[in-house]
Order: sequence, then structure tokens, then C-alpha cells
Amino acid sequence: MAEIKSHEFDRFAEKAHELYRVFVIYGPDRGLVSERAALLARKTGIVHDDPFATLKLDVSDLQSDPGRLLDEVNSLGLFGDKKLVWLRNAANEKAVVDALAFLAGGSPPANTLIIEAGDLKKGSGLRKIAEPAKTIAITPCYPDDVKALNALIDTLLAEDGLSISPAARHQLLDLLGGDRVASRNEVRKLALYCRGRGMVEEEDVTAIIGDASGVSPDEAVDAVLAGDLAALRHALQKIETSRTPVFLVLQSCLKQFQMMELMRTEMDDKKVQASQVMMTLGRHIHFKRKPLIERALGRWRAEALSREGHRLQSAILHSRQRQSLEQSIAFQTLMAIVLQSARQQR
Repeated sequence: MAEIKSHEFDRFAEKAHELYRVFVIYGPDRGLVSERAALLARKTGIVHDDPFATLKLDVSDLQSDPGRLLDEVNSLGLFGDKKLVWLRNAANEKAVVDALAFLAGGSPPANTLIIEAGDLKKGSGLRKIAEPAKTIAITPCYPDDVKALNALIDTLLAEDGLSISPAARHQLLDLLGGDRVASRNEVRKLALYCRGRGMVEEEDVTAIIGDASGVSPDEAVDAVLAGDLAALRHALQKIETSRTPVFLVLQSCLKQFQMMELMRTEMDDKKVQASQVMMTLGRHIHFKRKPLIERALGRWRAEALSREGHRLQSAILHSRQRQSLEQSIAFQTLMAIVLQSARQQR
């Protein structure tokens, strides 16, 4: 078995290309998946901007040619050099599963294959093949916990010779998480703002990232769960007026859907009602929000919650990559989910 635990990955990456040719990176944190895949790609030493050396594919590219992935992984480069084949947005598509099954049963391929996948459930096709295979390295990417976020903050601020006060750290931690790329970009933005000062203070976090205490994203999240488009528009208008980053709404909505997916799975596995799950997994939820979430749990299936979670992950990543379009990306994503929520009530 070549399953690499999340906390082991950085050390593993230093020698990964010497041990394996096939890598599967998966998980709900799309930003971390992308970041770790990029690190593995760099460690291969293959030139990324050379189209003859690196081939980047989307899983949709395999729809018309299911055998292409295997062909590319086993073909030599134009000048006889090794290639890097980098596949993104995989799930459990038959073309990918079949190719991985073939690679797992034979000798290592001629080239390096990196597969970026979403949140693969235990026992799903790709995990079922990759986890027991000795020739495939697979690693999960889950949202950062407090320890990982603290390490990220310290590492990025240290690059600019900065430290952070306890109060500022506490406030910053409340604004991060859910997506590694988004968290990294926020801390870098803060470091740029504070460069040359030596110490990051609480007011710096408020000034550059935004203070979420004045306007809570919960109002927008509740509008999404209720399927109330008018209420969502109103909540987003208040958030924009207060200069609270709309990213926080996406992040809060993602956390809510991830929690509800866990609760819904518990309901299905144990054959219990939403009210019973709320008494255990929902104890920390504010009492005013419990009836809304309980009703939502009765309407949403686990698969649908997972799908919308993926949609939010993708929106968070794209909004960080293209910050000039952040408002538009957030609104379109939330509007799509609120409409889906409204359909669930019919």
C-alpha cells in the first residue's frame, strides 16, 4: 500500500519521483489538491511550459477518446525524453478508472502521471484501485485544521520577516480554512500590506482582510438553505456595503454544506430523523438556526450536498485566482445553489 497521509506529504514529495510514476491526489480541499499536484510536478524536473514534455488534460478530454490517457502515459516524448501527464478534475470516470486499473496491475509506465481528483468516497473506483496498489501513491487533501493553518501563517509571514500578535492570529484564523489556495492568498495579501512593520496587529487583519464580526455570513447562508433568492440578494448587498469579503460567504456556505453532508450521511446510515442528528452533531449550532437546518436536512440528499460542496470549492478557488471577478463568481455560484435549494422544497 502506498497511501500517503496528509501530514507526511511534504517529506514524501522530496523523494516521490524516485519511488513512483503514478500519483492520485484527491479530497474536498480543491486548493490543496492543486497545490500538492503542482509540487509533485515541480519535483519531477520536467519543464512545465514545454508542450512536448508536459501534457495537461482535463477529464472531459477523455470523453471522445477513453484510451488516450494510457496512450499518453506510455508514449515517449518527441526527443525520447520522459513526459509528465497531468490530469485534472477526475472523479470516478470509467476511462480514468480503467486506465488506473491497468497501470496498477503492471510495471511502472514510461512517463509520470499525476491525477487531481475531487472528494472520493471510501470504496469509490479510484480509491479502490489506488490504495492497495504498490506502484501508485495516493494522498488525501482535507481542509486545514488549526495546527496546519498556524503553520501556514507562520511560514508565509516569516518570508517577509513578520510575526503576528496573539489577538491578530486569533482573528485571522477565523477568516481562513476550507481551501488552501484561498488561505494562502489571504495571508500573502496581509504580508504584503504589513511588509516592513515587523509585527502584524489585529487592526491590520481588519483593514486588509475584513472584519466579519459586523455582518455575519450566516444571513446569506440561511437564505441559500431556505431557497430564498430575494433574501440572498439582500444579504449580499449588506455584505458588500460593509466591505466584508464575499469570500467569507462562500467559505461559510461550504462549511455548512460539509457539515450537513456529514449529518445526512449519519441519518441515512443509522436510519434516524434529522432531529436526532441535530441533538448530537448539531449541538454547537445556534438555537435560532436549528429549525432551518433541520428542515434542510429533510430535503437534501447526501449526494446533492456533496455536489454543491464541490461547486463551492471550485468557486472559492476561482475567486482567489481571479479576484477581479470575485463578486460575480460568488453571486453566480450562490444563486445556482439557492435555486437548487428552492427546487428541493417542491
